[in-house]
Amino acid sequence: MSDEKLSEQDINHLIPEFYSRVRADTILGPIFDGAITDWPDHLRKLQDFWHSIMFTSGRYKGQPMVAHVRHAEHMTSQNFERWLSIWRRTTDELLAPDVAATLQVKADRIAESLQLGVQFHRERSATS
Repeated sequence: MSDEKLSEQDINHLIPEFYSRVRADTILGPIFDGAITDWPDHLRKLQDFWHSIMFTSGRYKGQPMVAHVRHAEHMTSQNFERWLSIWRRTTDELLAPDVAATLQVKADRIAESLQLGVQFHRERSATS
């Protein structure tokens, strides 16, 4: 096991790099660009989100489920897997192996939670 630790600077570098790859993706790019109008603000929110997740900083004050349910038509298992694949590649390239693995596990859990929430929303909407 490595002595490498995740730093705030790592997150501040990782998030813009990762989302530049998402935006360049032929499938995810148009979805994200259609949903996000202010990328600098969005990247700051995502950095705050990951700081809160990894360092329990409390910086993030949003509701990610609400934001994702708003775009439920794009929240398919294939799109989540594509997002996770880009996340894995980016974290593997930019971070120490132990740090990358930790972030990948967190992202897997977050994706699973969001998928369950979106599915619940779909089922609830279908019966309303």
